[in-house]
Amino acid sequence: MNQLTTEKFISQKRKEKNLTQEQLAEKLGVSNKTISKWETGKCMPDYGVVKSLCEELEITVAELMDGEEAEEKSVRAYDDEQIMDLLRRTQELEKQKNLLYGILLIVMGIALQALSHTFGGSQVKDFFSGLFLGISIAEMLVGVYVLGRSMVR
Repeated sequence: MNQLTTEKFISQKRKEKNLTQEQLAEKLGVSNKTISKWETGKCMPDYGVVKSLCEELEITVAELMDGEEAEEKSVRAYDDEQIMDLLRRTQELEKQKNLLYGILLIVMGIALQALSHTFGGSQVKDFFSGLFLGISIAEMLVGVYVLGRSMVR
């Protein structure tokens, strides 16, 4: 899947149907900014909307992924259901990766906080203790943020 060819293909097919970004967005239940992001290559359509998008543009999922219409005699190695399953699994793995990043940041923050308590006694050691404590808190906050964002998606 080439994001650059897919973005142009979505725009081309939308225009062939004489639809504005707003009209297509309304039919799909997304914002017109989302359609704009697809057509500028800033992001790809989410798994949950791919099938509806293909139906509205009257294309197959394989054509969407290829960024071009299929030749009449072309043979596909995968059918639309297999491609949709791969998209779903890819998005699930992305979510799991983000969950792991969040957990890892929190654990590293806790470890750094524990390390900060081992320092102390002189001004330099107190400085590093405070520095590690501040970094650990920031790291845990970022971890909570990453966890929260990945759970919302």
